[in-house]
Amino acid sequence: MENAKSTEVTLSDFIERLPKVELHLHIEGTLEPEMLIALAKRNGVEIPYRSIEAARNAYHFDDLKSFLNVYYLGASVLREDRDYHELTIAYLSRCKAERILHAEIFFDPQTHLANGVALEAVIGGIHAALLDAERDWGISSALILCFERDRDPATAVKLLERACALGNITGIGLDSAELDNPPGKFQTVFAAAKAMGLHRVAHAGEEGPPSYIWQALDMLQVERIDHGVRCLEDPSLVRRLIDDRIPLTVCPFSNIALKVFPQLSKHNLGELLAAGLLATINSDDPAYFGGYLSENMLHTFSNLNLPVRDALLLQRNAVEAAFCSDQRKQELLSALNEYNASHHVLL
Repeated sequence: MENAKSTEVTLSDFIERLPKVELHLHIEGTLEPEMLIALAKRNGVEIPYRSIEAARNAYHFDDLKSFLNVYYLGASVLREDRDYHELTIAYLSRCKAERILHAEIFFDPQTHLANGVALEAVIGGIHAALLDAERDWGISSALILCFERDRDPATAVKLLERACALGNITGIGLDSAELDNPPGKFQTVFAAAKAMGLHRVAHAGEEGPPSYIWQALDMLQVERIDHGVRCLEDPSLVRRLIDDRIPLTVCPFSNIALKVFPQLSKHNLGELLAAGLLATINSDDPAYFGGYLSENMLHTFSNLNLPVRDALLLQRNAVEAAFCSDQRKQELLSALNEYNASHHVLL
């Protein structure tokens, strides 16, 4: 028992101090119950939760649809630019504590526009927090505008043009309810984004079939696949992902909460790495799914008995997949290499 405890503590310490990169994080998904209740009160928004405990109890889900119902309700309390700044800086303060050196943040403008919030307030509040975190804590970042795949794609190009006129957008993504909403519906806006020089990612192969990953690659010409865990069902797809070095932004806690896998010990992250795929690990919507990046890593490694060296591999993969400058990538790799050199006895 003492040896097992010692090993667990060593793994926890190693992961806690490991320099990290997060590539799949919805800023609306970092809305902790305490902030939800506080913002609802401050902004006069009626929500069905009378207490923090009641809100926390609602953060349990059977599938993606039931999660999205709570997620969109939570987003309704965000009304002013200071709300978005507070939400974003709270996440980035966790990045500082967990030694996340680079974070790529998704946001869902269509949800906020539908709630009557100005696009300027959404982007302005988030971006100001990103600048604060880079200035004060040295955390680099990228902001990715996500389109909701269960909305009409006809309005997407105009929204993209509005957002780009405001500036500070690094790329676009595709999220929300995957089933019966294939990526191909959004071919026009992804082509427009490519012409504008923006990066492109899409959620695919989480609840949806491997064919959705093919569509994201061939019709949307994405550079990364968000989730992508169902790719192993199609060997030819696996080969394509490996040959083209297409990253997968895997989110273990999310996959368990939404019943993609029955339990963490059944997750296929180890299989993805063993197959030679460029997998990364991320927290997705951590306030709702039970943990941020370090917790995702620690519990996933413990449940799958992954070797410590895979923690370094996942972070090197994340650096390769990041939408940042070559100089910044070299800085991130140097931090990883220095950390590795000081912990070689564990490897």
